[in-house]
Amino acid sequence: MAREMTSTAEARRATVVASAIHVFAASGYLGTPITAVAEHAGISPAYVFKLFPGKKQLFVAALDRCFELIREALADGAEAASSAGAEDVLDAMGGAYADLIGDRDLLMLQVHALSAADVPEIREAMRRGTAGITRFATARSGGSARQVQRFLATGQLCHLVTMLDLDQVDQSWARTLDLGIRHAAPALSGETGEGMD
Repeated sequence: MAREMTSTAEARRATVVASAIHVFAASGYLGTPITAVAEHAGISPAYVFKLFPGKKQLFVAALDRCFELIREALADGAEAASSAGAEDVLDAMGGAYADLIGDRDLLMLQVHALSAADVPEIREAMRRGTAGITRFATARSGGSARQVQRFLATGQLCHLVTMLDLDQVDQSWARTLDLGIRHAAPALSGETGEGMD
């Protein structure tokens, strides 16, 4: 019986975190009340507070899940690399990331997290997530510090290109920033994403 209750609580927690990713991605940390996440998840605000003591903890849980999904995508990309060479592995991971953020929720959650990084718990979650991705990319690709730095820097450029829809701007400065950046197939919403390549 206790095990069933734990399973139910874990399932509800996963549902709330998935809803939190979507809702926080749309309206940010400051603009999102717990009630909006609860409504999206189809449960009461009181139950959300039973699972998470407050909005900070819920946002951090959503951000931690975001980084888990990124790492899973990078691992899948690495498995599909055309060779074991660092550049090929990093390139394949970049393509997998581009596909992942074809749905902008994970991208927007990261953007909102950066804008709320003055909150110590959110800043620490961003550091922890970034550290994990950096360590994973380094270990999995066998790339040099410079190669991994370029991989992550390109990922941040991809965020800028995506946020500003620079692939739609037919001007030389935009083409310069968009050069070599892969674009994911449009998501159901008709939006596109770019990857770390």
